[in-house]
Amino acid sequence: MGRVIVIEFLSLDGFTSDPDGSAGTPYGGWMFRHGPEAVSGDKFRLGSIMDEGVLLLGRRTWELFSKIWPDRTDDFSVRMNNMAKVVVTSSLTDVSAWSNSSLLGGGLVETVRAENRTVVITGSLGVVHALQKEDLVDEYRLLTLPSIVGAGERLFPPVDPPIHLNLVSANQIGAAVLAQYERSVENS
Repeated sequence: MGRVIVIEFLSLDGFTSDPDGSAGTPYGGWMFRHGPEAVSGDKFRLGSIMDEGVLLLGRRTWELFSKIWPDRTDDFSVRMNNMAKVVVTSSLTDVSAWSNSSLLGGGLVETVRAENRTVVITGSLGVVHALQKEDLVDEYRLLTLPSIVGAGERLFPPVDPPIHLNLVSANQIGAAVLAQYERSVENS
């Protein structure tokens, strides 16, 4: 099994919901309030993973991204468009609107366990939570922005027993902080 990396925009109070405002929630759009430095380009430092890995997306995230990315031509967007993408959905039958997209061909957990490439998940909290429940996430790259939104969905549901991660790096990017956490040896 390849590594599983979750990348997410996170509010200071721990919410991931509607960072771009596309869901129309009253608290949405918080990731854009702090300037482009924290949200443009390869802020999650995926680098060559974009060329060799696979992006795993839930239906709503894929539908949003498939309207945003295909017409962009900057270097990051070209890599994003060329990256292999797998869509977790029970309602879509055609994902040809965004290049290199395919439908999940089996069960989510089984597919991730069988995947040899690095799997990157962004947004798609239902997918993230399903993989967290099966203890399949190896790494989190969280871009925390200084907004307190007070509502929405959290990245981490209640857990028992506690999960301990190791901080690999923390870097300021504009008004945000990118923190990279990996699975602790005691949680392996």
